[in-house]
This record gives sequence, C-alpha cells and structure tokens, in this order.
Amino acid sequence: MPKTNVPLVIGIAGGSGSGKTTVANVILQRVGPERIAYLPHDAYYRDLTSLPPAQRVQVNFDHPNSLETELLIEHVRKLRHWEAVDLPVYDFTHHCRTDQSIRVEPKRVIMVEGILIFAEAQLRELFDVKIFVDTDADIRFIRRLERDIQERGRTTESVIKQYTTTVRPMHLEFVEPSKRYADVIIPEGGLNMVALEMIIARIEALLLKG
Repeated sequence: MPKTNVPLVIGIAGGSGSGKTTVANVILQRVGPERIAYLPHDAYYRDLTSLPPAQRVQVNFDHPNSLETELLIEHVRKLRHWEAVDLPVYDFTHHCRTDQSIRVEPKRVIMVEGILIFAEAQLRELFDVKIFVDTDADIRFIRRLERDIQERGRTTESVIKQYTTTVRPMHLEFVEPSKRYADVIIPEGGLNMVALEMIIARIEALLLKG
C-alpha cells in the first residue's frame, strides 16, 4: 500500500441507540474490514478506577468531558500518518478502563463512531465524510434499554434513571445540535438501505480517487 496516500476519515454520529453501530457494521462488511480501521468513541471513556464504585455510577457519561477525546484525536492523526495505535478496552459494567488494548493497524479508511464526535471541533475537522444517524427518541430509548440490560448488566430502573437525568438532556444539548455539521443524515439508521447504498458508493468513489 503506498503510504503517500492520506486515508479517508469517516465519522458516524447520532443519538444513543440510533443505529450508528449498525451503519458502521454495514460499511465494514461492504467496503471490507481489511480496508477500515475502526475507532468507536465508547472505547475512550476516562478511567474511573480512582473513584469508589458508588461515585462511578454518578458520573455523567453523556457529557463530552467523560471521554478522553484528546487521545482519540491523537489516534486518528497517527492512523492518517500510517502509524498503528492501541485502542483502549473499557469495562462498562465496572466503569473503568481495563489493562488490555486492541492493536489497530493503519488502513485506507479510518471510521470513527460515537454520539459526541461532531460536538468536538478538533475531532470534527479530521473527518472527510460526516454521517449522522437520525432515529426517533422512543426507538432509541428502547434499543438502549435492551442493550444496557443484556450487554452491560444494568437494571431497568438504572437505565431509566440515567436516560432521564443525563442521556436525554445531553442529547438535546450536544448531540442534536451537532447534526448540522453532517454531510449526510440517515433516517432510520441501518434499516435505510437506500441511504447506505449511496454512502457506500460514495466511499468507493473516494477510494478510487485516493
């Protein structure tokens, strides 16, 4: 692979439970995982090991300050210069970063996914293509409820409390306004195959130019 080419950087944003990961997975499969370096913003939550467990659950995980975005920016820049990075592995059950990491090699495409990636100006400037997944609030809540119970060991009560106290207010303050920065808005997320076909075709066209 000629290392003089600058990788194509794609950002996929949207509210929690909007279908961002579904969109990212479709792009991964269609464009080819061997051509994409994938960085989920969720992996960059700040390590809360120093806090007692009771205090960890009080942290506002939907505010930009809860994420080490500066490290994500550093990783995107390194991958753009064809340098490998070590993706953190976060434990969502205990709210702490593990001592493990995943080696991410530089690829022709860098794909970043997260609810707040368009709310951060320095990160936003690195994206060549900005996609916002737009899904109704009730559908997003149901998806988040199912995910947090099944995958993150949460109770129904804790999910509802977190949604009403931080998820919804932070969505209205940070996520929804960031939609204006998107190049493409996909209604209904990964279910919108017409939009996905157009985006995949566009990515392929950009790769041919590179």
